[in-house]
Amino acid sequence: MSASRTQYAAGTLVWRVNDRKKLEVLLVHRPRYDDWSWPKGKLDSGETLAACAVRETAEETGVAVVLGQPLPKVSYRMSDGRRKEVFYWAARPAQPDNLSLRARPLASPASTREIDEVRWVEAKEARALLTHAYDREPLGMLLDQWKDERLNTWALLVVRHARARKRTAWKGGESTRPLTTVGQAQAQRLVPLLSAYGVDRVLSSPWRRCVDTVTPYADTIGVEVELHAEITEDAHREKPRRARRLLEVEVKQRAPGVAICTHRPVLPTFMDQIAINTPNRIMKQVPESDPWLKTSEMLVVHVGRRPGRAAVVVALEKHRAPTYQEELTAAQAG
Repeated sequence: MSASRTQYAAGTLVWRVNDRKKLEVLLVHRPRYDDWSWPKGKLDSGETLAACAVRETAEETGVAVVLGQPLPKVSYRMSDGRRKEVFYWAARPAQPDNLSLRARPLASPASTREIDEVRWVEAKEARALLTHAYDREPLGMLLDQWKDERLNTWALLVVRHARARKRTAWKGGESTRPLTTVGQAQAQRLVPLLSAYGVDRVLSSPWRRCVDTVTPYADTIGVEVELHAEITEDAHREKPRRARRLLEVEVKQRAPGVAICTHRPVLPTFMDQIAINTPNRIMKQVPESDPWLKTSEMLVVHVGRRPGRAAVVVALEKHRAPTYQEELTAAQAG
């Protein structure tokens, strides 16, 4: 591998509130480097950053987590001259009955040569215990969000269906147009992404290409796909307010995570509704025109609510399920 190539990794700042109402975070000790840091690790071939963060946290700490809002990434030079970029999320321990855990393989515990201690510490103590100065940057944002009462969030995921047969190549009705082979692979690769955000409800347009995009995940966690005719292309064209109302209601739900799969023409209405609850500085991350989301791409909307106030979007991020060819290209590049 070239010394100039960047290595990517992902991890979490797992947090909880102790009996004294103090914020605690989870640190790991690495005997090889004799340092205290956050649970993190390199991506497996074809793995997304979000799925990597969840997997590495489980392996290094034994704690299954649900991702919250993204935190500042850390970048530094390694001893061999390569740059390393580590992407971080705030995360909370998952409840044992969280359905999304059914979509995750059993974690292989890290050896004691890699991690020999895992410790919950109060956030102020963590700042002093962390060995590397660059690890304090994501902690700073975590503390800021805690002080602003915007750390405790829930996620709504807007998913565009996976790649489907071209309209010109399908002789059946528009509602029955299926996924391509690539689209079917994308649907399978969405499973760990949806699980990472704790999705336990799955909503979809009843048209086949949407239902088939989220069915692999729904089947894995054992839930029915909730069908909503108001977010088909035809229904949205006639009465877009109904699609807007669906999203308005779901944004206010305090659920671990909900995913809504729909079509490209519905996305402008969804984006307009999301913007109502989103500060302008955050909304700038979203494209202002078509296509908004690529096929099999999702917008993760992190929603929080201060006591006595309306729900507000505290962060947005986008992820896409890779195709097999994209995974192969990434593996060859690595």
